[in-house]
Amino acid sequence: MELSFGFFFTNILLGVGLAMDAFSVSLANGLHEPCMKTRKMCGVAGIFAAFQAAMPLIGWICVHTIVQYFRSFEKLIPWIALLLLGYIGGKMLYDGIRGEEECENRPGVGLSALLVQGVATSIDALSVGFTIAEYGLMQALLAVVLIGAVTFVICLGGLYIGRKAGTRLADKAGILGGAILIFIGLEIFISSFF
Repeated sequence: MELSFGFFFTNILLGVGLAMDAFSVSLANGLHEPCMKTRKMCGVAGIFAAFQAAMPLIGWICVHTIVQYFRSFEKLIPWIALLLLGYIGGKMLYDGIRGEEECENRPGVGLSALLVQGVATSIDALSVGFTIAEYGLMQALLAVVLIGAVTFVICLGGLYIGRKAGTRLADKAGILGGAILIFIGLEIFISSFF
């Protein structure tokens, strides 16, 4: 496969499609932490971009090495996403119902929660390794860089929108953010049956 407009267009669209869950979680994180600094926003978007880029590459490697093991794991992906997002969303929901602190005193989304969110929103991207299986190594690397870049930009937008809405929704932002995460987990789980 050669590098053409179609290659870039296809992989950018693939990146947009894969980034939608990460966008929604970024939106929820922005709602939960409306005072998030720009530096942290870039870090959060970077974590999501790294996971969205790594998962298709891992899938590509699995296709070229241990495909029979990956197929049995694929059935667990919706359950893992549901559990991870349900847990984090439930915790945000609980904290939101319990009562919010002032913006400056409100704990932000921690690194461990971001890593769990990164895995939960990108785990379904492992199967993208099957769609890019015909790519050579350099093309696969370029494809995942494009997917990661698109995810980074989309997640920054989600964080910015969530942060702006979070300052307006102040006392309900944690509840809304938690509900969004739980909904995304359910959506991933339910859509796996169709």
